[in-house]
Amino acid sequence: MKVDVKKLERGQVELTVELPVEEYQPFLLKAAEKISREVKIAGFRPGKADFELVKQRVGEGEIWQAALEPAVKKTFPQALETEKLISVGSPHIDVVKLASGNPVIYKATVSLLPSVKLTDYSQIKIKAQPVVVSEDQVDKVLSDLQKRRAKEALISRPAQTGDKVQIDFKVFLDKIPIDNGSQNDFPLVLGEGSFIPGFEEQLVGVSQDQTKEFPLRFPETYHQKNLAGKLADFSVKVKAVYQRELPVLNDEFAQGFGNFKTLADLRRQLKDNLTHEAEHKEQQRLEEAMLEKLIEKSKFDDIPDLLVDSETKKMLEELEHNLEHQGVKFDDYLLHLKKKREDLVLDFVPQAIKRVKSALVTRAVAQTQNTNISDTELEEEIKKTLVAYGGNPEIEKQLQTPEYKNYVRNVLAAHKVMDHLKAVMVE
Repeated sequence: MKVDVKKLERGQVELTVELPVEEYQPFLLKAAEKISREVKIAGFRPGKADFELVKQRVGEGEIWQAALEPAVKKTFPQALETEKLISVGSPHIDVVKLASGNPVIYKATVSLLPSVKLTDYSQIKIKAQPVVVSEDQVDKVLSDLQKRRAKEALISRPAQTGDKVQIDFKVFLDKIPIDNGSQNDFPLVLGEGSFIPGFEEQLVGVSQDQTKEFPLRFPETYHQKNLAGKLADFSVKVKAVYQRELPVLNDEFAQGFGNFKTLADLRRQLKDNLTHEAEHKEQQRLEEAMLEKLIEKSKFDDIPDLLVDSETKKMLEELEHNLEHQGVKFDDYLLHLKKKREDLVLDFVPQAIKRVKSALVTRAVAQTQNTNISDTELEEEIKKTLVAYGGNPEIEKQLQTPEYKNYVRNVLAAHKVMDHLKAVMVE
């Protein structure tokens, strides 16, 4: 087999593979045998007619054509291995020459897994930030728990700060209703600052069944750019006013949240939870910072469109899943953004490239460190997952599939790489 390699743009190569007749011969024999099983040849049981008889029955060209696909499937991976190339995705095959008695020539265009020239990351230092949880943070969580347990009573007096109101509202820009700018039966606690600044203050003193109209300017930093800094008109009807009575923060309050005897016990648990969450966020920050520095200072071959397209598709699926989990339809989300699906894909491209490069540098570090996951480590991780699902036999079957095991190996290897990088880069 002769292989010529031509480098193309955007991370692709073209392999021209030439198979001499003697190397193609075994594929011809297998193709003839397969044809003899499918085509009735008088005097022979299926699959028993020899090559010459099959050739007389269907023609030599038919046999050569039938042998092509198995030949490509076998020889293309061999060509990659010979040239020490790692491909991603399926190749595009063009037949250059397929004529009986002549060498078979085909071209395979394929994307390559980009190679990475790692920087000396031992010279890069990322400073860890101390994890400190203040008593004020604990107080905030405790206050939120207290508000969730508040008792509410419908009252007839004007609304005050601290009350909950149920409202219908509409928002107008230049006297035209804005898209998604109205809502009915919206619950709002006055004074918590959950609406734009000034809105809640306007409703203090308004009674049930009263409507109030007022102008209000959206903040310059408002997340909807078309509204940021704009002066809008609001029409709000108060449909109900509820006085809220907060429970006293004492031991009895704490006992309502499980196995806590005292308020001090609950505070300790809340602080532990906040500390754990803060430590997790700090680890995520360190990992992102390390990968950003590695990407910035390492050199990459061209990233194939195939990898970027695959990553944007994955990001889109993740977004759809998250929206579905929140009860939001993807089409409604696009309508809210005033974008099409294709627009969102383009928006994702820079982040997709970053994610691809992160995976590439992680893989490169794993190779330099000879990071391997033993069968014992793999099985222990699968057992942990199975325990979390209560030993469900159906789940166990899924966890033992080659695809899932490969996924777990990759995850565990990535964890090992991160642990190594933190040991070297974090100070």
